[in-house]
Parts: sequence; C-alpha cells; structure tokens
Amino acid sequence: MKSNYESENEIDGITYPDVTTDRIFGYMTRLTIDAFFDEAKLAQMRSALSNAPGLKIVYGTGACFAAKNWDTLVYADMARWEIQQRMRRQEVSNLGTSNFDLEISRKYKRAYFVDWRVADRIKRQTFEQWDYVLDTNTVDEPKMIHISDYKLALAQVVNRPFRVVPFFDPGPWGGQWMKEVCDLDRSKENFAWCFDCVPEENSLLLRIGDATIEIPSNNLVFFQSKALLGERVFARFGAEFPIRFDFLDTMGGGNLSLQVHPLTEYIREQFGMYYTQDESYYLLDASEDAVVYLGMKEGIDKVAMINDLRAAQNGGTAFDADKYVVKWVAKKHDHFLIPAGTVHCSGENTMVLEISATPYIFTFKLWDWGRLGLDGLPRPINIEHGAKVIQWDRDESWVKDNLINAVSEIDKGNGWVEERTGLHEFEFIETRRHWFTEKVFHHTGGSVNVLNLIEGSEAIVESPTDAFDPFIVHFAETFIIPENVREYSIRPYGESAGQKIATIKAFVKS
Repeated sequence: MKSNYESENEIDGITYPDVTTDRIFGYMTRLTIDAFFDEAKLAQMRSALSNAPGLKIVYGTGACFAAKNWDTLVYADMARWEIQQRMRRQEVSNLGTSNFDLEISRKYKRAYFVDWRVADRIKRQTFEQWDYVLDTNTVDEPKMIHISDYKLALAQVVNRPFRVVPFFDPGPWGGQWMKEVCDLDRSKENFAWCFDCVPEENSLLLRIGDATIEIPSNNLVFFQSKALLGERVFARFGAEFPIRFDFLDTMGGGNLSLQVHPLTEYIREQFGMYYTQDESYYLLDASEDAVVYLGMKEGIDKVAMINDLRAAQNGGTAFDADKYVVKWVAKKHDHFLIPAGTVHCSGENTMVLEISATPYIFTFKLWDWGRLGLDGLPRPINIEHGAKVIQWDRDESWVKDNLINAVSEIDKGNGWVEERTGLHEFEFIETRRHWFTEKVFHHTGGSVNVLNLIEGSEAIVESPTDAFDPFIVHFAETFIIPENVREYSIRPYGESAGQKIATIKAFVKS
C-alpha cells in the first residue's frame, strides 16, 4: 500500500499544520486516509487489480479504501502501547513515511495527533464490513478471529467488571514502590508511570476458546459505547472514555515537574481537544516527609515568577519553587484536587493514584528541577504555554478551602461508610470512597464506574442477580464497571475477609 501513498515530502506538507514544529504538542487532525493517497497511483493499482486473474491481496493502512471492492476484509489491529514499543525499537514509522530512526518523541507526537486519528476513522467507518480481525500484538504470532465471535466477545465484556492490561514505564523522577507492590522487574532502575485505565492506549485480553486475543481496549469504547459508558455519558463525550486512572511513583525518586494544565478554551483553540486535563492526586502511600505542591503563595509577583522560570530554564539560578508555590504535607489516603489552571506537582516519596479526565499529554512543564530526561537531554519546558493558563487567584487560602481533603460523609450502613472526596465543582468527575468490613451495594447511576482497591489485599465484586461471574481484585488494581451492569456489590475477600478495606470510585457527574 505504501507505494500508493503520496511522496513523503507531500505527506510532510499535508500533516504539517497538525504536527507543527513544537516538540510536544500538535493539533488533533481532521484529515482522513484519502489525503495520503496519490490518485494516479491508485488508478493504476485498481486497473491492475481488475485485470489480474486469481487471488489478489491488498494490504496496508487504508487498503479497503484504495481497493474499493473485495471479497474478504481482514482488519489487522494493534494496541497503541505495543506500537510505542516498536517505535522505540525503530521498527515502526509514521503513516506513509520511512522515518524509522526519527526520535521517539517526534514519532509519538505525530502518531498521537495525526496517524491514530486517521486510523481510528478507518476503523469506525469499516467495522461493519470486517470479516476477520487479526491480532498483531505479539511479534510473529498473529491470531485471527471471525468478526461474529469478536462482536460477541465485546458484547459480553460490557456486562461484567473487567480490567485492562496495565503498562509500566520508567521516568527521570521514578520510584521503587510499584516494583514491590506490582511485582515488576527488580533490575530496572525505576518505574515512574503506570497506565491502569487509559483505554486509548491500554489493551484488553479476550479468552475465545483456547486462545487469548489481545485488542486495543478503545475498540470496546467505539463499538459498545452506550452499554459501556451509559447513554448520558455517551451523549456528552461521544465514543470516548472520559475517566483516566494512572499511577505516579516517586517513592525513593524525585519531584514531578512543576506543571499546569490548559483551560478548556485554551486546549480547544490550541490543540483541537474539546475538554481538558483536569486531575486529582489520591495518595496510596506516602513517607513522613511527603509533600504536594499546589497553588500559589499569597501576594506573589506573577511577573517575577515567570521571569525566574525563564531565567532558570536558560541556565541561570535554579527556580525557587518554595518562594512561589504552596507546599502541603501529604499523607496516605489524602486527596488533592487539581482543576486545570492550578500549578502543582507531587513531591518525592509519594505514591499517587491519579484520577483525572482522559486527556493525558497536555502538561505544561514550568520547572523540572534542573534534571535531564532518560535520554540524557533536557526535557521540554512549556513556560510560554503555562503562563497563559495559570490561575493566579488560586492561592493558599483558596486551595485550602476548595482543593485539600474535602471529605464529607454521604451515607453509612451495617459495616460500611461512604464518603465524598471530590472532585472540584469545575471538574466533571465525582469520586466516592467506601470503607467497609461487610458487603457494599453499588449502582452505576447512569455512568461507567472506575474503581481502585485502595486499602486491603483482596475484594470480590459480585452481581446481586448473578448476572456475571464473581470478579476478584487486589490491592491497587483498577477495574471498570460498565454502565450496562447497573448494580453490583463489593466485599472483603480472601486474606482481607473480616478486615476493614476501602475502594475509591469515579464516575461522570449527573
């Protein structure tokens, strides 16, 4: 198929308005696959296909649009995390190019803003025409499934609790907590991130007969949207999973970069996203010296702060974060709310469960503590973007009243207590924490529910009507309850039976 694309120079020109020259950010493309094809080359290929006898195979991104007519359509699929691993190994290039050796950050940015958006449009437009799906996630071990079995599997997933496949990655500030708790490779220097519920990048495992099929979990969002999300959430966000759970591990590591996220208007105008990266930090663990930076100190000079940030970035005196940003003591089970526009970062020796809106790369780094990235180069700093979105009136008193541990009891019963822990009224996500020694009954309430077992070694999720098989979860595991499930219960299980344990639940506010 590549021979039927425009030249690489033409494709670079077509994608330039969305790729831009920025090291991190681009614009969410409106391009479709048609823009990548050379019409003259396509005409030649179609003529050759119509005149050639016997079996004819056309393959590549957009093959079904190029060939127009076919007897059998096999859709070859791969999760985005696997694509990224192959990009790092220089085994994958961007759509229509041979840029295998391009630095990973630039390849990823082009894929995020252009390639994956174009490919998703192909996927959604052609889904009802697929005959087979090819799982290509494991090198040299493709697995093919008939579309009828594939659709049946997706329909079954949205009627029960499930987990996506988490992935872990090191970082310049990474810690040691996840190595032990999540039983990761001890030989690695650190692990900084875990994406435990980011369906756009995670994968989903399906057991079909004796085979395990790995699919992008986003396919469930695309093709079982209303059953997964709920009609109210679908009406608001479309076929997009709006809630993100991930881990930030600085236990034995360093501070995250001091940062701020764009306001909704800014992210829409600058990057083509229609909602923004609102966040919160839930502390799964913390050392005695742990802190979270959040909000501005009273009466600071904002011009002086921006000048100091620029001077530090240009090699001058290190930026004095303590002079401008409030530092809060952080303890296990604290919940810090971070609506967009609020300057923040978690300090060293914290284990953060980040409960946030789905957008996840729109971080404006203001100061990175003078360190280098894992590639030995300075990480990109975004002071000019950040200066345009910082909400300077979110000072110490405002943060204390609005964003720090705003816990209130909602309800209680035999052996359980339900608490509201956030998020702020500016954010569309609601979070509820349950402490319990006995079974707790839940209802999805018209929205997909995302939960994490934040205290206790094991819990079991059950259906009051036996609509799904019991589902066991372990400490720090994130799990998803599709809205279609409606009602479910959770109780301590295994080693936690009879003990006081806790979950935190996120859903889209009504």
